[in-house]
Amino acid sequence: MSNLDRDDIPSNNSNNESFDALLGKQQARRGFLKASAGVSTMAFFGASLSTKAATAQTTTSKAAPALPSMGFKAVEASLGDKIVVPEGYRYAVINRWGDPLFTDSPKWKGDASDDAAAQAKQIGDNHDGMHYFPINGSSTEGVIARNQEYINPDFFFPANVRVAGDNWNGDWVKKSQRAQGVSVVHIRYDGQNWKTVLDSKYNRSINAHDTEMVVVGPAAGHELMKTNADPSGTKVFGTFGNCGNGYTLWDTYLTCEENVTDYFGSLQEGVESNTLMARYGVTTKESDESYRWETHDKRFDVANEPNEWHRHGWIVEIDPFDPESKPRKLTALGHFKHENAAMTLAADKRVVVYMGDDQRSEYIYKFVSDGKFDASNKEANRKLLENGTLYVAQFLDGSQQGDLQGKGKWIALTLDTVGKNGKKLGELFKDQGELLVKTRLAADAVGATPMDRPEWITVHPQTGEVYVTLTNNSDRGTDKERKGTGGVKHPGIDDANPRAKNPYGQIVRWNENSADAAAPEFEWNVFVLAGNPEVHKEPGNLMAGTSNVNANNLFNSPDGLAYDKDGRLWIQTDGNYSDAGNFAGNGNNQMLVAIPETGAGKGEIRRFLVGPSGCEITGITWTPDYKNVFVNVQHPGEYGKHPNAPKVTPQEDALAFSKWPMGDNEDKEGSGGRPRAATVVIWREDGGIVGA
Repeated sequence: MSNLDRDDIPSNNSNNESFDALLGKQQARRGFLKASAGVSTMAFFGASLSTKAATAQTTTSKAAPALPSMGFKAVEASLGDKIVVPEGYRYAVINRWGDPLFTDSPKWKGDASDDAAAQAKQIGDNHDGMHYFPINGSSTEGVIARNQEYINPDFFFPANVRVAGDNWNGDWVKKSQRAQGVSVVHIRYDGQNWKTVLDSKYNRSINAHDTEMVVVGPAAGHELMKTNADPSGTKVFGTFGNCGNGYTLWDTYLTCEENVTDYFGSLQEGVESNTLMARYGVTTKESDESYRWETHDKRFDVANEPNEWHRHGWIVEIDPFDPESKPRKLTALGHFKHENAAMTLAADKRVVVYMGDDQRSEYIYKFVSDGKFDASNKEANRKLLENGTLYVAQFLDGSQQGDLQGKGKWIALTLDTVGKNGKKLGELFKDQGELLVKTRLAADAVGATPMDRPEWITVHPQTGEVYVTLTNNSDRGTDKERKGTGGVKHPGIDDANPRAKNPYGQIVRWNENSADAAAPEFEWNVFVLAGNPEVHKEPGNLMAGTSNVNANNLFNSPDGLAYDKDGRLWIQTDGNYSDAGNFAGNGNNQMLVAIPETGAGKGEIRRFLVGPSGCEITGITWTPDYKNVFVNVQHPGEYGKHPNAPKVTPQEDALAFSKWPMGDNEDKEGSGGRPRAATVVIWREDGGIVGA
């Protein structure tokens, strides 16, 4: 996820009941706010789902999983411009923005004067989701597919370049486009260091400018997908805004297109918007000032190509081991601001993919394939993501179901589904292709539950319990943007629900009925409510957060999320790193480890890593032996409104806030004249499993 403010601008004008409203009802009914200061106001929610998951596994002839260990000492919060890992661990910096992809790649220039031709042969910028694909099962040699989400223009361009200014030209646009997408990199451990295999056939830059892709699924060839350049509606150039990721059971990579609407705009006067554009946040004015691609690429001017933006905002499947293959845009999985994709199997072996739409007050989805996974037929499995049913989540108040647990249901987004107004979706959309291009409108119509910016989703490897990070919600108290409210207090805010502003975020989890990922209903609760008990000391104040986060392991805005094979939950943050006011004690963005199950650990969360100044910690993947973990450091040096921000702009002094990784003693080569996004590989000095 980038730090663009547009994430906090809601485009959801439905009057669907929000998740926060449901939470408020449950809190009021149980009288949590009357609890003493020493009792977690949310502890009740976290008490039972893991037990139910174990019970469900037992009923399906599976043994309850053994609880994993956390054999490291938590690191302290810090504000330094470096990586901090636990005692007994080491790390190295690899694959920085601008590092070579090929034997003939030009050396990166510290003043960022590299042109578009150079960037085409270099690793892209602002690393996000990624996955390690082993070569022949190896834990010392593999291919990393890694998202390159966006650029920071102040660092990405030389000091004399202003986006769309006097020195702005088509080559700067092309350079920006080539820095975004996916870098596929062959890496090998030589006994001392991880290095890029520069002469590998696997290395490639899959980017927003050069890479041809095919559209598959119900929206392929649809009228809404056709452009002047592609009257077939089946061929697209480029992927960008690539945030989280997923991977398939047949060893392909899933990259998720998130904030694609930021790249579209128009230089022409009098361009009219429409309902769909408004719902997705597409402007008819100039695009986000960080890009301005429409100035030199007419694809991104909505007046010239009104359908082009429909062709981005999908999940894209990439074969990392076939450099000649064309990436595939998977329209069956819906069109929205995809954060990541978590794949699992239903009881009958159908493929299930969980997804979140990362914008304020958006929804959670799951896709269930028509066909079944066959481990012996890789080619047949490739078709599984082309046809199936897309569902959207509706979270229900437990009181409506006759008990105290929150329940929910999955609503199919098909033409036969009856919406909340009593009409079938087939009366609103003429075919399934149109419905999928307009996924958000279909979800609005069936009464899906607006959430606090759904980020990463992950599935417990043994129990199938599903976790999602809801990173934050800047303000839902007086949303004039929401129809029917008239600017009055949002119904989710009352005396029992004081988090009208949710600056800290939370992690929600659910169990599918009968432990079957394809089930139509589920039970949910809150695993952790992030907060700050050192600041919010009043009895029962929900801003204090939950008891499984103590004052020594504070965090806010959970974002990246993944389980390792043993059931440790890894949590990454992209939040406020001011370490002041409400966020005192949080320090820089970080990565933590949790054991959510009841029993030993009691849902304990420990801080494992702290990142350098101004960064986000994101993306996580392991070698098959789990003795190496790879994480990404995105946008180091980005300081925005930080209270200790330098008095100069980044263009005046790119190194004023962060010199990482140049200032980090693990970066042997030095990075040059500006901070650079990079991948960090971490291992135990004794060669054991990371985190255990």
